[in-house]
Amino acid sequence: MLDASFPPFDFEAGEVLLLDKPLTWTSFDVVRKVKNTLRIKKIGHAGTLDPLATGLLILCTGKKTKEIDLIQAQEKEYTGTFRLGETTPSFDLETPVDAELPFEHLTEAAVRVATAPFIGLIEQTPPLFSAVKVNGERAYEVARRGEEAVIKSKQITIKEFEITRLELPEVDFRVVCSKGTYIRSLARDFGAALGCGAHLTKLVRTRIGEYQLAESLNIEQIEALRPPHPEGSADRPPRPQKQRRPERRAGLEHFNTNNTAAQSDGTRNDATE
Repeated sequence: MLDASFPPFDFEAGEVLLLDKPLTWTSFDVVRKVKNTLRIKKIGHAGTLDPLATGLLILCTGKKTKEIDLIQAQEKEYTGTFRLGETTPSFDLETPVDAELPFEHLTEAAVRVATAPFIGLIEQTPPLFSAVKVNGERAYEVARRGEEAVIKSKQITIKEFEITRLELPEVDFRVVCSKGTYIRSLARDFGAALGCGAHLTKLVRTRIGEYQLAESLNIEQIEALRPPHPEGSADRPPRPQKQRRPERRAGLEHFNTNNTAAQSDGTRNDATE
């Protein structure tokens, strides 16, 4: 994280802001928060992060928004945790476990060897719980109605797939991959390759191209950059604060119900002003 001595920013001329996205916030939540806090007219993000992922989210403002496509095309690096022996419909913690399979027979060597087929140019099918378009609507909208949809596979590249900790049923990993890779789908496919199923329980994006999570700002640091109100605006009555509506936040009812601690720590969920 950067310290309190921020460099001068010119958001209208254009800046590339590195943000550490909080848990359960959507990427749009972060864009809206930064836009409202810093009163930026033109802003967008360079690559979506799922609500249950944290880490590097790049925002571009002003003329730098022209660089969004270039930035999000760069390779990504992620770290996280798979849980073996359990599967979920969303391949992560958004939905409850729907199947359990034995994993105790697995050896460390077997788990490490199973990464090899996933390195290189591979075919991957995105999750149904994703923003992929299916007949004109987002796949997650279909999934949350309890309906099925056919999602086409696509080619992606995984440059590195490293196991960094192995304490069954948990497996920590580091992945370097191309744009369009779904780590939740990798969890599904990795579990299938091991014959025991798996789902993603933690995901952090640590890098996009040369941009590093270690250089990012958190939401509190963004709030510290809030400009003073225009002259005369102090006399206006304050705007009412919008209340968070969990039922509208990316279908996270199951996660919110089973992870109340995440709602009471520093990663609060109210991304509005």
